[in-house]
Amino acid sequence: MNIVKPIRLLDEFRQRRRDFLRTIGPGIIVTLVTFAIAFYFVEPPPPNTIVIATGGTGGRYHAFAEKYAEAFAEHGITLELRETAGSVENFDLLLHDETVSLAIVQGGTAPTDAHAANSIEAIASLYFEPLWVFHRADLKIEHLGNLKGRRIAVGEVNSGSFLLATQLLAMNGIHNGRDGTELLDQNGLQAASSLDADQVDAAMFVVGPESPLLQQLLEDPQIVLMDFARQQAYARRFPFLKAVVLEEGVVDFEKNLPRQRVRLIAPAANLVTTNAMHDAFVPLLLKVILEQHRDGGLLADYGQLPSPDHVSFPMNSVAHAYLLHGPSFFQRHLSFWVASMIDRTKIMIIPLLTLLIPLFKIGPPVYRWRIRSRIYRWYDVLRGIDQKLREENNDDSPEHAARLEAMSKELDTVHIPLSYMEEFYNLRLHIDLVNAEVERQTGREESMQSADSTSQASE
Repeated sequence: MNIVKPIRLLDEFRQRRRDFLRTIGPGIIVTLVTFAIAFYFVEPPPPNTIVIATGGTGGRYHAFAEKYAEAFAEHGITLELRETAGSVENFDLLLHDETVSLAIVQGGTAPTDAHAANSIEAIASLYFEPLWVFHRADLKIEHLGNLKGRRIAVGEVNSGSFLLATQLLAMNGIHNGRDGTELLDQNGLQAASSLDADQVDAAMFVVGPESPLLQQLLEDPQIVLMDFARQQAYARRFPFLKAVVLEEGVVDFEKNLPRQRVRLIAPAANLVTTNAMHDAFVPLLLKVILEQHRDGGLLADYGQLPSPDHVSFPMNSVAHAYLLHGPSFFQRHLSFWVASMIDRTKIMIIPLLTLLIPLFKIGPPVYRWRIRSRIYRWYDVLRGIDQKLREENNDDSPEHAARLEAMSKELDTVHIPLSYMEEFYNLRLHIDLVNAEVERQTGREESMQSADSTSQASE
């Protein structure tokens, strides 16, 4: 008995669970299907491919983008690299090419039109890349104003180096063709060759401190790196610039490069996107760039970058939350695609609960109705039999008896929860009551038939 009772209780629980699920199951299925359809149309899943605009093949932007692509490939996503001439072309692609939704750009090169301001968002600043000003050693250059009347290589036209160099020179009253000044559009390699050949007096370009070109120029005794004594003033006037310091010997300890501490100004390389890029990619992007740039390089402290600071556009809301609070629970423990699906589902949770709460509220009454309907449907049969028994000249008693017996046997196979046994046994009692009336009428009919037979025999 001790074993049988728990088994019976378990069977009872299972049966009640099945009954309840059968009651609300169709409603849940309809709700979930409706939710799935709405979920698909509210925000479609992220695509399998995104395109990033980078600089030239040999540049630092392109090299980092290749590392991003390798990390994306591990999640089954193709990050397609679009080679460009630099930041200006990258912005142009973002604004006018719908296939390009991501780009690495130099701080301070952003277009100023309203369309750019409304459609481009910043993901993060990645690393600092200083503006280097090298000049011939025989020239005394203490600040940019001393370059007036000189031949200056300022980078290729429309490159980030060109835009920053010409902007800062203009702030110091230096313009091409004025006071004998000649601004030459040469990239870093060309400018280094021109300096070595005395074809230019100074070269200005933006490049990372790890560049081999930088080490080459620092080793040359005929070329000097200018110290930005007014670096803090530039940083105040231009928010996208950061005052940084290149410590003595940090580039090459053996050769002690640079040979003295140098003050510099540096824009930050920014990762930017358009409003059209799917938000699901932002956490993955930040995870990748944090792994690549967290060490800060030679100019920033560990963990200082990537950052929401030193950007030229409004921060993407998802990126800003990630940089402040880190990845969500699902992003830390689940795959990209699963976490993306859950994050997209969040906006549908309230509508889903709005649908499910009424469904669960009406579930118990409907469940009670379903259970009682198993019992009450027999009362219609009983009432029909009872009404016929009350009619005169009713001779269907054998048929009624057979039907009542079939009802009794069928009730033995019907499962009724214990909490509804009162209705079940009431039905049993009522069947017995009607069955007694059938037997009474059957006995009366038999007595009448027996009396008729006796009277006929006597006659």
